[in-house]
Amino acid sequence: MIKAITFDLWDTVIHDDSDEPKRAARGLRSKREERRHMLWEALNRVEPVDYANVTLAYDVGEAAFNHVWHDQFVTWTVHERISVILRGLRRELPRAVFDDVVARHEEMETDIAPDPIEGVGEALETLSRTYPLAVVSDAIVSPGRCLRKWLEMHGLKHHFSGFAFSDEVGHSKPHRDMFASAAGQLGVKIEELVHIGDRDHNDIKGAHRLGMKAILFTATRADDQAITTADAICERYPDLPGIVDALAAGAR
Repeated sequence: MIKAITFDLWDTVIHDDSDEPKRAARGLRSKREERRHMLWEALNRVEPVDYANVTLAYDVGEAAFNHVWHDQFVTWTVHERISVILRGLRRELPRAVFDDVVARHEEMETDIAPDPIEGVGEALETLSRTYPLAVVSDAIVSPGRCLRKWLEMHGLKHHFSGFAFSDEVGHSKPHRDMFASAAGQLGVKIEELVHIGDRDHNDIKGAHRLGMKAILFTATRADDQAITTADAICERYPDLPGIVDALAAGAR
């Protein structure tokens, strides 16, 4: 039986990179460029350093992060990532400066926030009347505390009774610990969950390996639609409650 629902955030609840046009309209750098620039600026204030060397070290650090994320199912915190980059540069920052760089990385997507996907609030309101809901999301740059803040800023946090963020759980999707954390918070078994997300590998096949149902959400990212093994595909939020109810009826 399906007794509860878990949601990915990025490109499932949050329209990823919808903040980039807002940044451009304000004459700001892209998030990618700003992260590299703020680290260079902090280092350069302490002791001059070539910008190209900082960006190269940052790119190497990002490649290492992606390797650990994809192969070991762990998302390094921003603190850990900046520390790795600094070791590669053989540089240090004063503690207060280091902490400021970390905080500015983490809070970038709440200072200028991406948008919720159209219709998500109404769908969550409808679904939460029947099913307890939880977030199961990797924290790539914004940590769990900032993602909770984003949900609260957009009036969505109160719909969720559980939160499994990779920086807090210690593993990322599709590791069992992420879904087990959500199931425990909702008081159900893992196999009684249906997970909704936009990536076939993590959100669909990861859920299936644990005996869960899974729905591929394609409103803003449909890259995996042709290859998915999802139990259902949802293209827009007004359809989601009916899709979940149909799956639940078939699982009884």
